[in-house]
Amino acid sequence: MATETDASQPQIATGPDVIQGYLKTIDGSPGVYRMLDSESRVLYVGKARNLRARVSNYARPSGHSGRIARMISLTASMMFLTTRTETEALLLEQNLIKQLKPKFNVLLRDDKSFPNILVTAEHDYPQIKKHRGAKKEKGAYYGPFASAGAVNRTLNQLQRVFMLRDCSNAMFDSRTRPCLQYQIKRCSAPCVGKITPDAYRETVKDAEKFLSGKNADIQAKLAGEMTQASDDMEFERAAALRDRIKALTQVQTAQGVNPRSVSEADIIALHLEGGQACVQVFFIRANQNWGNHDYYPRVGVDVDAAEALEAFIGQFYDVREPPRQLILSNDLENPDLMAEALAIKAGRKVEILVPQRGEKAELIDGALRNARESLARKMAETATQAKLLKGVADAFDLDAPPQRIEAYDNSHIQGTNAVGGMIVAGPDGFMKNQYRKFNIKGDDLTPGDDFGMMKEVLTRRFKRLLKEDPDRSKGMWPDLLLIDGGAGQVSAVREIMIEYGVGDVPMVGVAKGIDRDAGKEEFYRTGKRPFALRHNDPVLYFIQRLRDEVHRFAIGTHRAKRAKAVGATPLDDVPGVGAARKRALLAHFGSAKAVSRANLADLKAVEGVSAALAQKVYDFFQEG
Repeated sequence: MATETDASQPQIATGPDVIQGYLKTIDGSPGVYRMLDSESRVLYVGKARNLRARVSNYARPSGHSGRIARMISLTASMMFLTTRTETEALLLEQNLIKQLKPKFNVLLRDDKSFPNILVTAEHDYPQIKKHRGAKKEKGAYYGPFASAGAVNRTLNQLQRVFMLRDCSNAMFDSRTRPCLQYQIKRCSAPCVGKITPDAYRETVKDAEKFLSGKNADIQAKLAGEMTQASDDMEFERAAALRDRIKALTQVQTAQGVNPRSVSEADIIALHLEGGQACVQVFFIRANQNWGNHDYYPRVGVDVDAAEALEAFIGQFYDVREPPRQLILSNDLENPDLMAEALAIKAGRKVEILVPQRGEKAELIDGALRNARESLARKMAETATQAKLLKGVADAFDLDAPPQRIEAYDNSHIQGTNAVGGMIVAGPDGFMKNQYRKFNIKGDDLTPGDDFGMMKEVLTRRFKRLLKEDPDRSKGMWPDLLLIDGGAGQVSAVREIMIEYGVGDVPMVGVAKGIDRDAGKEEFYRTGKRPFALRHNDPVLYFIQRLRDEVHRFAIGTHRAKRAKAVGATPLDDVPGVGAARKRALLAHFGSAKAVSRANLADLKAVEGVSAALAQKVYDFFQEG
């Protein structure tokens, strides 16, 4: 059981002498330590097999790298948390780094989830589809795939080979004739009985074999069926089987690298250059390449490959299940410890390899080449972005190039399903994990009141900022606000900013200008005359991209909200009625209105609806 001791002491002094003072209060237990500055901001999180020994290293006045020396010079206090084992300390360290984002740690900045392919299980004719998020739906999951594009390509090819349905159950149940997918030979049309349940299940088994890597078995089976059909003079069926074999071959070709000796592994290659890093991760599952993804963790100039890669792996698998093998380009600082920690998370053995020859080494070479090329492109883009941000500072009289620009827009149809959107951009481009949506709640707003909507969005935004980062130390505050609109919007937002005491945050209104043409935008600032940038100014193009991105994000959010509202029924408000029971009730009665008028006996007759739930539904509508 971990025990925590807050050993911080109120003091102004910083540096090795401060750290030396903690040696009297800690022992040689394993654990995690935090180094804090004079304002109690976390500078660094580390783990140690022996806390006393590790802290004594920091207490030395010299012999440190530049990064560590700077960190020590800023350290005003420390906190310690002891653990039972070093493995537990490693797991806790990575969790705290992701949570606290300390300035001097290597930090993975992209925490997106990866999609899978799901073959559903709760239907006579299983559906094959893309799935992202928690695996709550019953069925077989295959993945992860590196991107939605990789999943979509694989699904597209699988439909050509196995002709499984991808439509929803509701659409399946409502069909009376085959859809276009059947016409183009992408579905066997089980919805209208063009294939028997047994034959369809056999096809599902073949698809699952393919996703499990048993390609040769499937190809041999299809070839045998094609030969038999030809012998039986069933030439149309033989031609269809021939097309499926050809499509299966194309799937394997499209996947590129398909290693023979690696059945389940992540190929992870790191390239460091000029204080920046790129990590390429290739996902190998069932001897197939299921795509790759690049990451750009935050590192320092003097961070070595072993430290950077270990930090990346610890944070990457904090919320993901590790495969049976990790094939790496570099050794880790503590490979055995990391393997043990990953095994605990996975509940099985995880092997860490750094191959020197053979097929695995060739896979690493390919991943390293991708990492080098990706980092070169990223560095070129970063240099361009830095110039643009400097141009923004010059155009809008900012003290320095902005590190965080927030752009806002609203979307609605005559005031209905109104939403606000916020996008964020900085030195590395769009920061999509920082995007936010705001469901407009104001009941007193006049439909279509854009001023009122913008005031509500900014009010909620500044309230949250003042609560979560009151001293502006966490990098959450914008250096520049861009809002869609002219003098009116600027004035409305300015009132909010003054009310909350944040009038020092620069704000610019972007109006369409003459004839509402792109390129004729006018910029509005409080107390200054509106102005325009020259037509071919790169800064103008940059602002247009920001405006278009926030417009795209706000419209997409609005459409999603509208679509959800269209599918809403009074059943959504009945306690205990989830998606499955809702479908069962609608399928049985035909509409929510019919459900509301049903008597108790009829509700109890619905398959999957218990007597208690039927009573709840009946009482809900009777009371209503």
